[in-house]
Amino acid sequence: MTIRFVTRHPGAREWAMQQGLAVDEFVVHLDTRIINPGDVVIGSLPVNLAADVCERGGRYLQLSLELPLTLRGCELDIEQMQACGACLEEYQVTRVE
Repeated sequence: MTIRFVTRHPGAREWAMQQGLAVDEFVVHLDTRIINPGDVVIGSLPVNLAADVCERGGRYLQLSLELPLTLRGCELDIEQMQACGACLEEYQVTRVE
């Protein structure tokens, strides 16, 4: 089992370390073909990639934030992430054929 945190944001990476998350690998891009059953992917993925993770037997944990309009598109630091209620929520995403 491998735990990957997908982010290009330094603040999110620092937040994960501050939370004590056991992350094997931080990546800025995820090729879902490398996901094996039991792997864990953490991040804010587009729904189609989250579905790919789940279809391959992985677990998807969304980095969720209550982001006000004024902070959209901004690089957040740890304090801003905490103020926005940063947390991890597990989702099981299923693609409908």
